[in-house]
Amino acid sequence: MANAGFPLLTATAALPALGAIATAAVPAGRRAAAKWLALLVSLGTLVLAVLIAVRFDPGGDRYQLTESHAWIKDFGVRYELGVDGIGVALIALTALLIPFVILAGWHDADPQETHSKRWRPTQGFFALILSVEAMVILSFEATDVFLFYILFEAMLIPMYFLIGGFGDRAHAGSEENAAAQRSYAAVKFLLYNLVGGLIMLAAVIGLYVVAGNFSLTEIAEARANGTLDMSTNTERLLFLGFFFAFAVKAPLWPLHTWLPNAMGEATAPVAVLITAVVDKVGTFAMLRFCLGLFPEASEWATPVVLVLALISIVYGALLAVGQRDIKRLVAYASISHFGFIIMGIFAMTSQGQSGATLYMVNHGISTAALMLVAGFLISRRGSRLIADYGGVQKVAPVLAGTFLIGGLATLSLPGLAPFVSEFLVLVGTFSRYPVIGIIATFGIVLAALYTLVLYQRTMTGPVKEEVRSLPDLRLRELVVITPLIALLIFLGVYPKPLTDIVNPAVQHTMSDVQMKDPKPEVEAAK
Repeated sequence: MANAGFPLLTATAALPALGAIATAAVPAGRRAAAKWLALLVSLGTLVLAVLIAVRFDPGGDRYQLTESHAWIKDFGVRYELGVDGIGVALIALTALLIPFVILAGWHDADPQETHSKRWRPTQGFFALILSVEAMVILSFEATDVFLFYILFEAMLIPMYFLIGGFGDRAHAGSEENAAAQRSYAAVKFLLYNLVGGLIMLAAVIGLYVVAGNFSLTEIAEARANGTLDMSTNTERLLFLGFFFAFAVKAPLWPLHTWLPNAMGEATAPVAVLITAVVDKVGTFAMLRFCLGLFPEASEWATPVVLVLALISIVYGALLAVGQRDIKRLVAYASISHFGFIIMGIFAMTSQGQSGATLYMVNHGISTAALMLVAGFLISRRGSRLIADYGGVQKVAPVLAGTFLIGGLATLSLPGLAPFVSEFLVLVGTFSRYPVIGIIATFGIVLAALYTLVLYQRTMTGPVKEEVRSLPDLRLRELVVITPLIALLIFLGVYPKPLTDIVNPAVQHTMSDVQMKDPKPEVEAAK
């Protein structure tokens, strides 16, 4: 039943959607107005996200602040929203990062005439970012499967234009070559995710045939009451259809290959939007829809999923070690981190799933910090190649220091936020699958290697002639980075505000799959 009163969930998604329309409508000569409007809208959305977190009661109903309205009656589709603790955490992450993405990309879409006579429409750039924010937030709120599917697919369109139309200016070679690379990355991103979405559409239709509706809560209730007639084979086929789409977006090996291209060719803020915001929809959906709708099939698929996650961890980290491009290194590191998240989800333990949810939040903050500082560095030098840097810490010590903290968070240094989540994922995995947990720790060693080698090659050593005149971080850039660094430290020392919200939702998910944490085998005291 829907809650009476102000529709807070709708408002939180509607504000950036309306802001996107208003920003796109700003006259061509008023670029500054478009930027400030987009920033104010994103800050207003953050306020609404904070209100959601304040009004959410971790000890209350599973889905809260619910809204339900008839939409397409003939097909049983409803506009149905509700949030659990996991959704609240990810809405807060999204709303938090978008203002920093906008500030970091303040000049990325300023008109720049090239020999091809093409211009970068500032209004369109920021309108696209706000439209992505609206759809991502609404996807974290949707409890109607068909509504979620529409959002899952629709967010691909603005992302396609952000990657292909507003690519990184620090590109080796001619403008024609850069444009071709951006186009290739955008098309690859779109095709991979569209194929996953089409397979999911078939599964969504199959679910409706079996269940008779698209409501997540009604389907779960019917399953609990034993009134849902779904055979084992049908459940497994539907699970595979959903999981394939989520694994593409996550991204999970071997469906990951679009990510390095997309992050490499996008601007640094758009790269953050991809991996810290949009990709989280995939891992979130694994928890909400795969485990919630298909518990038996999820347990059946767990061994294979864990192996794929383990390959992602090691494979992504190994390729990160060998990268020469800074942004592609961060992309492969993210593939490794998503492997940890998926491993935690399918470990089927409360520690693993709590750690996976925290990892989604902490990875978003740490990757945003590292990628945005890297973007500031790249914009100064005009190159993404690691070999073009050296001795930066001597000419830009604040930039180098923030880069180091972002890198240390990426390798999950104790005292920084990702350490808590990675530790919980490993503990939760080891308690049920010790061999998988032991092998996964090799990813931590590789993370230390690629992070420290990156810092050594770019920031230490003799100062290269090309970097002698690099300025340190400016005020706008400090406003972007400082809060992210502060959050990494705060959540590393005191993660309780997040765990208090997340843990009850994790217990509901564990109940869905009818799993309990394995009891530790302790030898009785003599």
